[in-house]
Amino acid sequence: MKSTARQILTLPVIVIAMGYFVDIYDLILFGVVRVQSLSELGLTKEEITTWGSMILNAQMAGMLLGGILWGMLGDKKGRLSVLFASIILYSVANFLNAFVTNVEQYAILRFIAGIGLAGELGAGVTLVAEILPKDKRGYGIMVIASFGVLGVVAANIVVSIFDWRSAYIIGGVLGFALLFLRLKVKESMMFNEHKDSNIKKGDFLSLFRDKELFLKYIKAIIVGMPIWYVVGVLVIFSPEFAKALEISDKITAGEALMYCYIGLSVGDLASGYISQKLKSRKQAYGIFMALSILTIAFYLSLSDASSTLFYFALFLLGVFCGYWALFITMAAEQFGTNIRATVAITVPNFVRGSVIPITSSFILLKDSYGVLGSAIIVGVVVFAISFWALYTTKETFHKDLDYIEV
Repeated sequence: MKSTARQILTLPVIVIAMGYFVDIYDLILFGVVRVQSLSELGLTKEEITTWGSMILNAQMAGMLLGGILWGMLGDKKGRLSVLFASIILYSVANFLNAFVTNVEQYAILRFIAGIGLAGELGAGVTLVAEILPKDKRGYGIMVIASFGVLGVVAANIVVSIFDWRSAYIIGGVLGFALLFLRLKVKESMMFNEHKDSNIKKGDFLSLFRDKELFLKYIKAIIVGMPIWYVVGVLVIFSPEFAKALEISDKITAGEALMYCYIGLSVGDLASGYISQKLKSRKQAYGIFMALSILTIAFYLSLSDASSTLFYFALFLLGVFCGYWALFITMAAEQFGTNIRATVAITVPNFVRGSVIPITSSFILLKDSYGVLGSAIIVGVVVFAISFWALYTTKETFHKDLDYIEV
């Protein structure tokens, strides 16, 4: 009998983990090189802020569109079709990013890269969930996510050594290199069994026509929102929080993101492991959400703290909102084979999109309640509806995934 490690560390798991690593590297790279790259293109400080926001929004718009496109393709043509096509698209876009001469080209290429980046993790999670034994699939997805988020650390290291154009070239080359490894990965047998049937596959609109499917789908999105509240508000705006807490040391968003994402890697390992030991996705998820609230309270109480303690708090925020893999696993396990990729790919991208209303609410309330008060109000609302969604979601740990949605 194969050992647990040998059952989990199969070629698909290793290759998909490496793909997610490159995906995260490329996803976060613009945020790391934003000031450097836009300054070199001749923009003023005000223009860097304005165009930086526009380019980030272009990437996000691409991911929202790509989530739907890749999700439908993954159910109609196969999980591997997405893993190949998406990495080709975002690798080409990132490689070409190194040669832009104006911000319009930059925005267009980030939009295209966003479309490509949307497909990687959801398709990978779907494939691994379908090929591993049901009592081991949580471990496989845990490995993928915990290794993948270290792409943020890699992006920071690369940018500290190379200029921004070289950093984009490296991202593109890494993506192309992975294509050769993916040639040896096989398609899911569950998908192949239904491939030639007359069952309707990848019907995105079916998630909105059927009341039961719609409620499951919406709740699958809502439970992931606290993760992007933490990253999109508490981490991205960490310099503003440091100022509000009267921390005298300089705090940068780049370092804050790096410490948070190192924590996310630890958290993805821990939450996945705990869910396997408890044999419950919901219990593990609830534990980490509760611990996340305690860590947020600690973070918001660090008045006049040192930068070391502040960055440690950001690391803890990452650890206890490090249930991204668990979140996507739960989403994939709730739906049948003919719609599973559509859900697993669109859900994380819609959760990423939720950062728009979350951050907008934070900015809107900030003038009246201050940075800390606004963060608390938004956080209470986000966590309250997420706990409701989790409580009303069915347990999926022992669920057999070889079925279809009629």
